Formats: sequence, C-alpha cells, structure tokens
Amino acid sequence: MKKIFALLTALIIFPFSAQAFDFEEGTHYEVVKQTATATPEVKEFFSFYCPHCFKFEPLMTNLKQKLPEQVKIKKVHVNFIGKEMGAELTQAYAAAEILKVEDKLSSLIFDQIHTQDKAINGRAGVLELFEKAGVDKQEAQNALASFPVSGLASQMKRDTETFNIRGVPTLIVNGKYKVNTGSIRSNEEFVALVTFLTQKKN
Repeated sequence: MKKIFALLTALIIFPFSAQAFDFEEGTHYEVVKQTATATPEVKEFFSFYCPHCFKFEPLMTNLKQKLPEQVKIKKVHVNFIGKEMGAELTQAYAAAEILKVEDKLSSLIFDQIHTQDKAINGRAGVLELFEKAGVDKQEAQNALASFPVSGLASQMKRDTETFNIRGVPTLIVNGKYKVNTGSIRSNEEFVALVTFLTQKKN
C-alpha cells in the first residue's frame, strides 16, 4: 500500500518526464505466467473498498486514453476486501458490465464509500445505486440474478486466484506481466511501461 501511495504522490509531483525509459524485469515488472494472451490486454484488479484504487481511477482513465485502441482494459473486482459485501460488489460490477453502465456505477460506488463515507447496505443498497445510474430496479434485479452475470463474477474470482492477487490495485498485462507500480516515478513512465509490456513478445 505504501508503494501505491508513493506512486500516486509521484504522479502529482512529476506529471511529465522527458527521460527515455529502460524497463527491466524484476524492477519495473515481474513475469507471473509463461504464456501471454493472444491479444494485448490490461487487467486491473481492484476493490471498491480500497482507497488506493479510488485514487488510482484517474490514472487508469488516462492510461485508457493513451493506449492503442486494440489494447483492451479489463477491470476485475476482488472479493477479499469488504467481507460479504466484497462478493456482492463483484456481482454488482459484473451486472453493470452486462448492462453497460460500469463507469456510472463505479463512480457512484466509489463516491459513496470514499467521498460520502457511507456504507452500502446489502443488495438493497446496490439496487439504489443502479437506479441512480439510470437502471430500472427490476432490470437490475434480473441482471444480478442472471447466468451471464454469475458467470462473469465467477471468472473474476478465478482470475484473482489464478494470478494470486493479494493486494490492490494490481495490473496484469497480457496475462503474463505484473506491473511493479512502486518503481514508477511519473504518469508518463506509467503509460510507457504498460505500453511496453502490451507490445513485449517474450
């Protein structure tokens, strides 16, 4: 967590850098799997209950704008923070993806937890947030109970276990490389490192 805080601070203090970057395995990234995905992708493991994930959102928004269009960014909500509500919000995020309101719902959830400092009270509280995101309550209930949403939530749980995620935010690039965020000193370097890893062939 201290490394994430240091990164966030550094990105504010050093928003731009003219230096050329030379990224090294073991310093800037780690190899966590031997085989990369067929197409470039970035998976961000996060939790709505994680304050560092909340502060990380603008950096991910900027990254999404800077990466080539063919590089897909996938967000994976983890269950291990927030007790029983961790899994509930994984289900909620999966439903939001299916309903294509994930950005709206994410903003509302982060705001309620970290800005308003208010708890989300179970499924009823989740449904209230869907309504604020413009989704009819019955439509949200149907989505939350649907097979596609359950399948997507289960996939998020499997991904968390597959990559042995123990802290968030964590970025896995091309299913093979884990970004060492503590090594990064600027926003520009962050974008450059992730871009480098999406293009890395071995």
